[in-house]
Amino acid sequence: MDKKKDDFEKYLEKQLRDPEFREEYEKLEPLYTLIKLEIKLRNEKRLSQKELAERMGTSQPAIARFERGNINPSLEFISRLAKALNTKLEIQLS
Repeated sequence: MDKKKDDFEKYLEKQLRDPEFREEYEKLEPLYTLIKLEIKLRNEKRLSQKELAERMGTSQPAIARFERGNINPSLEFISRLAKALNTKLEIQLS
């Protein structure tokens, strides 16, 4: 594990001990999970942000904002993302 990632993991672990921080972090967890999955799939398919954006009919800056967590994606955006990555979109409530 690289040092930056190791340092971040330790920092996050410490912050998650704070109940208020943990509550806010957990609210965002589904978005973070989606972002990590999108990046993983995009990299596996060897697509640049620009290539993914073209497949989705959007702009590269929109993909960059999504990957940074700077937008709250609509269901329509997520659906186009799944199609552009040739994956199946499944929504589950539990």
